[in-house]
Amino acid sequence: MADTEWEARVKGLLKAELKRQNVSYAQLVDKLAAIGVAESEPNVRNKLSRGKFTAVFLLQCLTAIGSRELRL
Repeated sequence: MADTEWEARVKGLLKAELKRQNVSYAQLVDKLAAIGVAESEPNVRNKLSRGKFTAVFLLQCLTAIGSRELRL
């Protein structure tokens, strides 16, 4: 699988989890701030639209929105 396919897959996973939890990008920024992660809404939008972000960012987002499981 090419890198772009992996990026699309991880982007889809995070976006799907945000939808499942009914969390907007603005709410995600607030929830990230609550756990000590400073991100702007435009930066979060860019990361998710590109699908290029670290595993650390993915875990921070999942933790911030209260996800405990991720289905692959």
